[in-house]
Amino acid sequence: MDIDLSKETLTYIDEVIPRYPQKRSAIMMILHAIQKEKGCLSLEAQEWVAEKLELTPIQVREVVTFYPFYREHPIGKRQIRVCRTLSCALNGGYRICEAFKKAFDTELDAISPDGRVTVEFAECLACCGTAPVAMIDDTLYENLTVEKVKDLCEEIKKETPAREVGASAAND
Repeated sequence: MDIDLSKETLTYIDEVIPRYPQKRSAIMMILHAIQKEKGCLSLEAQEWVAEKLELTPIQVREVVTFYPFYREHPIGKRQIRVCRTLSCALNGGYRICEAFKKAFDTELDAISPDGRVTVEFAECLACCGTAPVAMIDDTLYENLTVEKVKDLCEEIKKETPAREVGASAAND
């Protein structure tokens, strides 16, 4: 089975496996590397990892579906995650999420029509004292208001060119 990984990713995977006392322990590092290159973890990629680590496909799938940072489907060029746990919900987290969705004319967990973003809920971003919060890619934004969201969305639109929906995030 071949999932068409770059030589660099294949080399990394071959180098990371011996660092662990058991092959299976390298699973998360390998999944991260594949997701970084491909943008998500297809079923074929999960099966490839299972074969590479001498695991069953369900053992890999258990890891992919347990951790929220693994994705099985492509996302927009930018990922917006809005916290929805208690502090954020009570302080307007759902309004914040609606503002992001409206700004990009998109639905939750979908790629926006221009391909710029995917808006998702996060279970907890660990900033209860500065709620509501959202994470855009790897940057945390605290004490959000609808006005701050509008400004953030305008910045994203300036910085992030639109792309054809369905294009791989790995090609950016």
